[in-house]
Amino acid sequence: MTLYLLIVGLVAAERLAELVTARRHTAWSLARGGREYGRGHYPAMVALHTALLVGCAVEPWAAGRPFVPALGWAALTLAGAAQALRWWCIATLGPRWNTRVLVVPGLPLVAAGPYRLLRHPNYVAVAVEGLALPLVHTAWLTALGFTVLNLALLRVRIGCEEAALTDGGRLRAPASVPSAGSAAGSAAGAAS
Repeated sequence: MTLYLLIVGLVAAERLAELVTARRHTAWSLARGGREYGRGHYPAMVALHTALLVGCAVEPWAAGRPFVPALGWAALTLAGAAQALRWWCIATLGPRWNTRVLVVPGLPLVAAGPYRLLRHPNYVAVAVEGLALPLVHTAWLTALGFTVLNLALLRVRIGCEEAALTDGGRLRAPASVPSAGSAAGSAAGAAS
């Protein structure tokens, strides 16, 4: 359990690093005329991601959830892969990446890195991590609760990003890029 709590603590530290990065990127975007969209859902997103980390720490202890090696190691591998995908998204978008939805006028959508393959790869990372991290220590209630609530939130978030990136009713993006979940391509920000 101690090692698992250390892992959850490292993920929490990673989230703080994301917020510091996002704050710096927000200043960059605003200095270039960026506009924020979807402020109303942002507090719910922060609360959900905070609840995920709290649930990961509390459920295994409170419910006596065991570490099941076959599940735990597989889930840890998936959680690690989700982190790698998230930071690939951040590196690809550079200063355009954000935890908020910010659009800088005139910038084209990014079609490099994971955005060549998916329209919203960061949200794939969020969904995988939200399912996998709790399952490292069989916190299945947390995994289930986060997944259901995250799906509802992503419907709002992705809709917000798609609307923010719409120009005159037409999306400014290659039609061949499938939609599946993150920083709406480029000019908009990505979720944590």
